[in-house]
Amino acid sequence: MARNDTIFERFLAPFVKTFLIDEDKLRRFHESIDWQAASTRLSDRTLTYPTYYSSQNFHGIEGGYLNVSAAVSYDPITQYALPPGEALVRQSLLDAIQSQPRRILDLGCGTGSTTLLLKQAFPEAEVIGLDLSPQMLVVAEHKAEQANLAIQWRHGNAEHTHFPDASFDLVTASLLFHETPPTVSQAILRECYRLLTVGGEVVILDGNQKVLRQTEWLTQIFEEPYIQAFASGSVDAWMGAAQFEAVQTHDCWLIHQVTRGVKPLPYKAVEFSLPTYVAAVGDRPWVSS
Repeated sequence: MARNDTIFERFLAPFVKTFLIDEDKLRRFHESIDWQAASTRLSDRTLTYPTYYSSQNFHGIEGGYLNVSAAVSYDPITQYALPPGEALVRQSLLDAIQSQPRRILDLGCGTGSTTLLLKQAFPEAEVIGLDLSPQMLVVAEHKAEQANLAIQWRHGNAEHTHFPDASFDLVTASLLFHETPPTVSQAILRECYRLLTVGGEVVILDGNQKVLRQTEWLTQIFEEPYIQAFASGSVDAWMGAAQFEAVQTHDCWLIHQVTRGVKPLPYKAVEFSLPTYVAAVGDRPWVSS
């Protein structure tokens, strides 16, 4: 259930719901799925939801993303909430990839929109989408089946994925960091570093932090509990702290940004010393005095 006191609900939602969203189609989709059974099948029952996630009403929806209504309405709303268009914005992440990954992990995959694009772009790669919401994963699985794409869906926490070290060539996250406290975003980047092979890439798509700092009203349209903290931070700095190198952030479509980093070769400090056979100048018989 959405609250009705947010800017989105008061001003934007009526327009979107009246003119742009086919509510009958959404209702048919909602009724076509046994949500309890599907969510249970995709759930990791050993997972404990972090408080920052389970205690917030993201976008004003009670229960946040642990809610069937949030899962059903996410795609119809998001296609209009990412100007100039969701497909163009998500494509910006793919355009930043500079390798041919064989194993890809999409963190905070939600309903799988970026995950599907990754599989389409790299059809030979093994692609895994991970999210904290089993309800969102139900929608992601449905979309993959409709598109005839073989993608694995995992219920899990991006901070602690439990995958082995160096098990992915590419790790991505779309529109995830503005929905987590900065300390969590930094923990996720440390996990990305652990998961990547040497030379592997991490690519992060999210709101443009510089623009968000300058336009506070953008942080208030959708009820995002952590977006102001995200805006005051720096994904570049967070990546550097996580030991990524060749970090670059590019603005895309004005209000979005894509940040890419690479896991470098391990290196050790090398100490240089004189060979043991070199004596002091005073002990060198061939030095004339």
